[in-house]
Amino acid sequence: MISISLCMIVKDEEKILERCLKSVGDLVDEIIIVDTGSTDNTKKTAYKFNSKVFDFKWIDDFSAARNFAFSKAAKEYILWLDADDVLLEEDRQKLKELKETLDTSIDSVNMIYNYAFDKNGNVILSFRRNRLVKRVNNFKWYGAVHEYLGVHGKIIDSDIHITHKREKFSGNRNLKIYESRLKKGEELSARDIYYYANELYDHKKHDRAIEYYIKFLNRKDGWVEDKIAACGKISDSYYFTKNIEAAKKYCYKSFEYAMPRAEFCCKLGFCFLSQNKLNEAVFWYELATKLKKPDNCWGFLDDSSWTWLPHIQLCVCYHKLGDKDLSYKHNEIARSYNPDDKNILNNKKYFQSLGYE
Repeated sequence: MISISLCMIVKDEEKILERCLKSVGDLVDEIIIVDTGSTDNTKKTAYKFNSKVFDFKWIDDFSAARNFAFSKAAKEYILWLDADDVLLEEDRQKLKELKETLDTSIDSVNMIYNYAFDKNGNVILSFRRNRLVKRVNNFKWYGAVHEYLGVHGKIIDSDIHITHKREKFSGNRNLKIYESRLKKGEELSARDIYYYANELYDHKKHDRAIEYYIKFLNRKDGWVEDKIAACGKISDSYYFTKNIEAAKKYCYKSFEYAMPRAEFCCKLGFCFLSQNKLNEAVFWYELATKLKKPDNCWGFLDDSSWTWLPHIQLCVCYHKLGDKDLSYKHNEIARSYNPDDKNILNNKKYFQSLGYE
């Protein structure tokens, strides 16, 4: 059986840290908590779990804080989490089994991060991250913001899910860090340009976000999954600014980097639907339903686009086209994926009033 150090960086997390540590504390052999300036009872909560607590002066650099936390670990493997992450019971059992059976020649284990959910609790955004790494390899974190852990060697894909339960938002903290770096004349890497564009997008600065996304796409370096995601964000930004043709253009551009994905088929369907081009909308939504979700994809996947979303949109399209049978059929398929959705249930009642079961 391997031994595990849990390493976390925190600040003012007294409301949620206990929830996280309750879900994983008994599965690890050591808890390292690095506090970056809490003014609440975060440290007191950490001590309840026999954590080793260290202070680290915040220098607008997440990698620096995470590397400091890793440097304090003493066990064979390091697991990292954020305070708003938890392991559900099924995943606790999977981690327990992994701990008991992991081949010590493995350098890193990646896990699925269920990052965002709809109002019914369905996962709408998930991706993989390296979560458990061999300590003696001295793997490092890179990037002041939206940091990543550089790993190499023998890496395995696990079916363990980390569940993100966000309680608060970072506000404009990350945006300020990037803009401070630009003001100092620092040259941003391709990855930084992409994530700076994301911050601009999140703050609804769409024109400037488009500018930086395009800068990123024009570079020869940069991760292909980020290129695909950038196409999606550009498309959304153009849609928000009512430039539908440009929105379509960047959906098509995503096909230069990989086979068509359901997310982009749904975006194209929505663009055509907004123009009342129903047959074209049907084409793209139907295509979305026929695609196979990529296995072990490290990029951001919108799970709804691969399940119920294209079907509920096909329900709308076929109803507008006058084909109530197909409209009903696709609402039922959508309901099989998302049985508690209010709109789908309202559609169900409507179809029942027409004599459908």
